[in-house]
Amino acid sequence: MFLDEVTLDVTAGSGGRGAVSFRHEKYVPHGGPDGGDGGAGGSVVLVVDGSESTLARFRDRRIFRAPDGRAGGRNLRSGAGGQDLVLPVPPGTVVRDAESGEVIGDLVSPDQRLVVVAGGRGGRGNTHFATATRQAPRIGDLGERGPRRRIHLELKLIADIGLVGLPNAGKSTLLAALTGARPKIASYPFTTLEPNLGVAELSGGRTLVVADVPGLIEGAHQGAGLGIDFLRHLERTRVLIHVVDSGAGVEEARLALRQVEFELAAFSATLAARPGLVALNKTDLPGAAATAAELGAEIAGAHLISAATRQGTDELLAAAATLVTAARREGSGADAAAAWPDAAPPSEGGHRVYRHIPRRVEPPVVSREVDGAYRVVSPAVERMVERTDLVEEDAVARLQRRLLAAGVDAALAAAGCQEGDIVRIGEEEFSYVEGLASPSPRPPRRAR
Repeated sequence: MFLDEVTLDVTAGSGGRGAVSFRHEKYVPHGGPDGGDGGAGGSVVLVVDGSESTLARFRDRRIFRAPDGRAGGRNLRSGAGGQDLVLPVPPGTVVRDAESGEVIGDLVSPDQRLVVVAGGRGGRGNTHFATATRQAPRIGDLGERGPRRRIHLELKLIADIGLVGLPNAGKSTLLAALTGARPKIASYPFTTLEPNLGVAELSGGRTLVVADVPGLIEGAHQGAGLGIDFLRHLERTRVLIHVVDSGAGVEEARLALRQVEFELAAFSATLAARPGLVALNKTDLPGAAATAAELGAEIAGAHLISAATRQGTDELLAAAATLVTAARREGSGADAAAAWPDAAPPSEGGHRVYRHIPRRVEPPVVSREVDGAYRVVSPAVERMVERTDLVEEDAVARLQRRLLAAGVDAALAAAGCQEGDIVRIGEEEFSYVEGLASPSPRPPRRAR
């Protein structure tokens, strides 16, 4: 099965809750609070693994969740953090947000890491809430809930040389001749259903990565024969070798050249302008040598080869290596920018300068729901409620003061909220009581 893109549901671990605890020791009657902080939840991290060549490992499992952090303990003991969930992906994986289509990262370098969802922060223990006037606080934060995200992975192979051509042009045989790879080879269309990679060794210990991309057919740029999936892989190759079946006759060979050139140009102008060579293959077949010679006179720099007998393949590889060297030299800066599209260059002087940017808090928005309840929408306010233990009176009183300061009361009053109305913030419900600093919580609907 050909699989070069997949959508995953990933969820980071939630943070552990902060402990509400007090020091109890002999001869220490007023020991004070000693609750430790909760551990942070684990993150979901994608890591480039050079041993991976496809996204097939995600064929059967597409939902992943990182471990939660542990709760804090007494004696200022912090909870253990959740271990990061590491998902290996092949080089050339482009990561997008499945909802917005925004590119999150472009993973090309070995061991490159990308945090797609960060673990929730651990809750603070009651030691953080002690003041001169409140020396025994019974307040501890709940851990921050781990965020969930749908991500789309798309694989674009990274290779120095890409072999293109119609089905049965002999690309897989040429790959074997150039690199020693052993792809599946047969005499029927679409033998190659997913790209094959091989490494060609040159003099001086140099190597080139060669990709055999499945054969293109008419309409490939519109998706015919999985053409778009195949053409995507060519976007990451530096040099193209167009393999042509000379044994099919002069007219068929010319048609094959025009067809593949058209499909490349229709898919991407950049791809059509990629440096390339033409390999007139199968010259060992009867009549094919004459066809190749005629076409070779028309095409500058064409190479007459037989992948089956390896005639002319060394010269073809040497010519391709020269083009690859030139492409690497010209595209080194562009390659770095493509690998890290959001990376900022180091500031001059050898160090970075960080400037504080005040965080802008948007005022809460209140809307009316179908059943008459009022919905308060504000990420900052929702985080306040989510991290508050609504069972503890001290924690609820502190939340009411924070909601008042955040402008929730004013927004509810402006929306017409009356005594006894239901107010929803995040996943929690409150009953509005006039005269209080903020809505009073109803019995909590979830246990944390």
